[in-house]
Amino acid sequence: MFMALAGGVGGGKLAQGLATQLAPDRLMIVVNTGDDFVHLSMNISPDLDTVMYWLSGLNDFERGWGRAGETWNFMAALHEIGGPAWFNLGDKDLAIHVVRTEMLARRTSLSAVTHALCRMLGVGHKVIPMTDATLRTIVHTTDGEMPFQEYFVRRRCTPVVTGLTFEGSGDAKPAPDFLAGMTDEALRGIIICPSNPLLSIDPILSIGGAREWLLKRCVPAVAVSPIVGGQAIKGPAAKIFSELGRNVSVVGIAEHYRGLIDGLVIDTVDAALRPEIEALGIKVDVTPSVMRTAQDRATLAARVIDFASKIPAGSHA
Repeated sequence: MFMALAGGVGGGKLAQGLATQLAPDRLMIVVNTGDDFVHLSMNISPDLDTVMYWLSGLNDFERGWGRAGETWNFMAALHEIGGPAWFNLGDKDLAIHVVRTEMLARRTSLSAVTHALCRMLGVGHKVIPMTDATLRTIVHTTDGEMPFQEYFVRRRCTPVVTGLTFEGSGDAKPAPDFLAGMTDEALRGIIICPSNPLLSIDPILSIGGAREWLLKRCVPAVAVSPIVGGQAIKGPAAKIFSELGRNVSVVGIAEHYRGLIDGLVIDTVDAALRPEIEALGIKVDVTPSVMRTAQDRATLAARVIDFASKIPAGSHA
């Protein structure tokens, strides 16, 4: 069994590729919930929804998020009456948020809600929220502190980032299935998807015990770089790395994950940087990593699984 850590579009794409290579009992996908928030009295989990839509085949391939064939009548009507229309909610997408909100109001755990939604959408693979507790990513900027969605959607990532905190992480525990996966004897490897390390993966690792588990694990862990040729495939990873004084390259990704991973998958355009990464004690696999088509996703997933399978357990130590 493999465990994937995922968030956002990059996570959804590779999760879909991994699902073509691994049966449901051989893959669990742990998803960031630091982006979750309450909007218009609805509980919204953007990364969970993105991963579920990619796995179900309902996703919008052009945008990368949301559902295909979406309509926006609700948003248009909300805008007409002067409502808070800064966060787009498609008409089809609303159904997921309404059901999630209603189930959570009955004190159903987010894990159980996600399991039920996956079943409704025909998703056979296990999609797991990182925690059932409330944990929120707070972005520190030169304009002050703000919740993630305020920074990401309402402000369109324009403020200069000075730091990040994960509110509630001190009390948050891994979701039951995440915790069980950590100690499952069938676990053969961990795959960190090409998601934003700071905004999608670090929240997962901020939960009590998660980072320590990854440091002490006895199975291989590999990451796929979300930065190719010094640019983020999608989202503000490169911008934030630069603003925080980090190396905006695959070397910067390797430095961020140093000690947590055994291997890093980088794109062919970054092949010349392989020696710098290997000097950090991290093995490197060079392959086309930009996922534009279903075949790209399946091919990359197969390559990542093979790479992870060939790294000796605990080689990070």
